[in-house]
Formats: sequence, C-alpha cells, structure tokens
Amino acid sequence: MRFGQPRFASVNAALNDRAAAVGTLVVVHRGTASGSIVENTPEAVVAALASGGDVVEIDAVASTDGEFFAFHDGNEARLLGGGADLRTLTAREIRDQRYVHVDRPGREARVAPLLELLAGAPADALINVDRSWDWWETLLPALDGLDMAGRVLLKCRARDAGRVDVLREHAVKYPFLPICTTVEHAQRYLSDPELNTVGVELVATDASSPFLDAALVADLHARGVFVMVNAEVLSTGVPLFAGHDDERAVLDSPEAGWGPLFDLGVDAIQTDWPWLLRDHRAARRALVPA
Repeated sequence: MRFGQPRFASVNAALNDRAAAVGTLVVVHRGTASGSIVENTPEAVVAALASGGDVVEIDAVASTDGEFFAFHDGNEARLLGGGADLRTLTAREIRDQRYVHVDRPGREARVAPLLELLAGAPADALINVDRSWDWWETLLPALDGLDMAGRVLLKCRARDAGRVDVLREHAVKYPFLPICTTVEHAQRYLSDPELNTVGVELVATDASSPFLDAALVADLHARGVFVMVNAEVLSTGVPLFAGHDDERAVLDSPEAGWGPLFDLGVDAIQTDWPWLLRDHRAARRALVPA
C-alpha cells in the first residue's frame, strides 16, 4: 500500500518506494554511534545506512541566536563533558563544544550544524527530524532552502496542537509523523487536508495499551498511514512499546524482542541495533512462502 493522501504522492514517493522495497522500515535512533562515531552527526547518518537502516532519526536544538544543531538536549554531560543546556548557548558557544570521548588530534568532534548535516547526507537518505517543533517558525523556511521535502520527515507530539498548526500553515507539506499516546491522538490528523500525515508513532508504556491491538493497526493502515514504534531503550527506563524492545532482542533473542512488533503489523521500528533488526527482518521474510 501507499502511505499518505494521494494529493501528496509526489512528496511521499521516496518513502513509499523504500517501504515497498524492504517491508518493515528500520529507523535508526540518532544514527549509528559506535567506536569513534558519535550520535547525531553526519558520520552517524552514513554509519546508520551502512548498518542496514532505511530511515535515520536525527534530533534538533536551536541556539539562543537562532542557529540549528543536531543534538538531543539533556545529553550534554554524557557527550560533551559539561552540563550546559545547548538551548541556552549561542551558536558560537555550541561550536566550541567537543564530543570528549572521541575528540582527538587531527579530527575535532564538534556538534554538527543541522542544515549542513541534512544537505550533506547521502542522496538517498531519508531523515526523520525529531524534537524540532519548538522552532518550526524559523526552521521550516530554512528547510525549504534545502529542497528536501521528500526526504525529511517531521515529528511532533500529537497533543501539541499549536505546534501542529505551524506545520499546517506552512506551504511546503513535509511528511508528518505525530507522536501518539492515545487512540484519539493517532486518529486526530489523519484526514486533515493541510497536513501530509504519512504515519503515526505509537507509544505504549504497558501491555494494556490499545496500540497492541492488531485490528487498530489495520484500521490505521486502511486510513492511509504507516505505524512506527520504538524499540530503543532510554535511560529513563520508561517502556516505549510495552517492553518489546532492543534489550530483549539482543539479550534474549531477536524474535522475543522484535517478533511481536512484526506480528502486530507495524511498518517501521526505531532501533539502536539496525544491523541485527535488518537481519531479523530478512530471516522472517525468508520464512514466508513465495
């Protein structure tokens, strides 16, 4: 099936073509960070694609003087060796930061400017930009200048109606993925003619969530959107999809962690282990009779 409203088919073509080619999309959380490569950097994007990813998730922050960087706020102490919230710093101050665990003579590891990261991404890369909604008034026009509407997906919490209004009023109709914690959230924007709602991200903190009902997932498909869930495990310890996650997949078995997500019929799984998820996807597809 093709996701999104028919009127936005040209914008959504790259995403739909990728989904048709591979089945369940592997979405790489913050890019692939391993060894000398840091999350939310251009190198992490390339590494994510090389590791089996179909879509790369990148976070965004803005400096106090309005420049955009690829970083997940709250991780300053872990990654930069300091506690200053990047959102309280000027662009110059952010450029002075270094990723302390990989910075080395001959190659400084700096926080990446977001627009440069996007513009320099491989030509076939699909990028899911997260945590950017607070700055859409200025970020969206900046994204327009990159001419990447078909390759940049934008997320926002479904409950933040005012933020969604900014996207609705913008002329360029970027693929939109509301983050949903209730069924009402998941259904809220499906038929809005001014939003290119191509999918929904479902968050389920426990097994009682209605999002674990395959009939609901099928209904969302029938209404023209794909379903994405999160398998990555965050330091908060809060389950993102009822305990069906990367840790169980890696420490127990891929089928134990990710199998229920495939069985549910989801279309995209966000992970920190893309190469293992890619291989498990291939193994499951091999079991389906031709």
